[in-house]
Amino acid sequence: MFHKILIANRGEIAVRIIRACRNMGIRSVAIYSKEDKDSLHVQLADQRVCIGEGPARNSYLNMERIVTAALNVGADAIHPGFGFLSENADFVRLCEENGLVFIGPTADVIDSMGNKSQARKTMMEAGIPVVPGTKEPVYDAETAEKMAEAIGYPVMIKASSGGGGKGMRVAKSKEEFEFQFNMAQRESANAFGDDTMYMERFVENPRHVEIQIIADHHGNVVALGERDCSVQRNHQKLIEESPSPAITDEIRLGMNQAAIQAAKAVNYTNAGTIEFIMDTNGTYYFMEMNTRIQVEHGVTEMVTGTDLIVEQIRIAMGEKLSFTQEDVLLKGHAIECRINAEIPEKNFMPSPGVVKHMHLPAGNGVRVDTALYTGYRIPSEYDSMIAKVIVHAPNREAALLKMRSALDEMVILGVETNLDFQYQILKNPVFCEGRADTGFIERMLKLD
Repeated sequence: MFHKILIANRGEIAVRIIRACRNMGIRSVAIYSKEDKDSLHVQLADQRVCIGEGPARNSYLNMERIVTAALNVGADAIHPGFGFLSENADFVRLCEENGLVFIGPTADVIDSMGNKSQARKTMMEAGIPVVPGTKEPVYDAETAEKMAEAIGYPVMIKASSGGGGKGMRVAKSKEEFEFQFNMAQRESANAFGDDTMYMERFVENPRHVEIQIIADHHGNVVALGERDCSVQRNHQKLIEESPSPAITDEIRLGMNQAAIQAAKAVNYTNAGTIEFIMDTNGTYYFMEMNTRIQVEHGVTEMVTGTDLIVEQIRIAMGEKLSFTQEDVLLKGHAIECRINAEIPEKNFMPSPGVVKHMHLPAGNGVRVDTALYTGYRIPSEYDSMIAKVIVHAPNREAALLKMRSALDEMVILGVETNLDFQYQILKNPVFCEGRADTGFIERMLKLD
């Protein structure tokens, strides 16, 4: 049993982990930057340690300071949450070298799945369907162009170390290929310090469907169903739901089995997500694996009745999963809306500032994960997501009604948010009919 866990994160996910620790009788330690000294996660934790100035590179990305803080307070383990160091293999190794348990997969697994071209190759060898494309990494435009001819246009050029939509470009023809490749490679080098690229055939207007898996150290791997994440802008998810309105029971079963097979192929442990894209014919392909808890994990928790953070901690302590595949039943429908401090009318420009007043929705089947409170100053240094509204109802139609009601009730004054924009999506006939694909938001914005 862990006695004390340090949370190497901030905001709502840090609050979420602190609450899970409380429920398990484990003491929690919050780290924080000087910018975050008044944050909710700092106030809720049993202990707190300041680790540097506001910018993430000086605080939440400073591996040595975080590990030193954990050792100084006598922590047994570190939970990374999502983002920051959650998928950094060097950080995992540093934890292990200092006798700290990293609550997540091994460094070797993070390395193998973090490199997207290597992940593709691994999945191909494991028999998992992948989008037709390169099996080996590519480093220069001339070589890449020859490969693109073989794949067939349009092609998606991607950064091997990519994430969050950075280092991704579509080349629709040979004439524009060199320019798009060089732009994507430059973005990759600037964002990740790595110019290794790979390519896939571009699947137009696909659905983005992911499978939540969880695995212990005793050989048990369980899939907890899918989340449809097709509603996104610039490859950033806005709304997630489970179950997906786009797939049949047969496709669901196949995706779950493929996800379990993928996890076993890399000896995966702890929580992770296998992401697929699916074309209009229902054919799905492996896209990538996220080796951490996801922002949208609450959607899965609502339809399965599980606590994924608690399971993560139990697995890290060496315990077996508390449920089997046969125990997993998707009940009802859950939807999550990400609420960001941003101005949709000004190209979604971030809107940091002081929250002068707030009211959060509540009621049966309504959950809000947030670190906001009245008087809190939203900093400009970090991601603009400030809350996640999650609803659960017996079916999708009832869930849509409940989410509209929740967003109607939610009030955040002092900063601009995307609340109204989310409400517009929930009233859009394409979304309401379950037909939204990854190009839906772009088309909706053009129509407006």
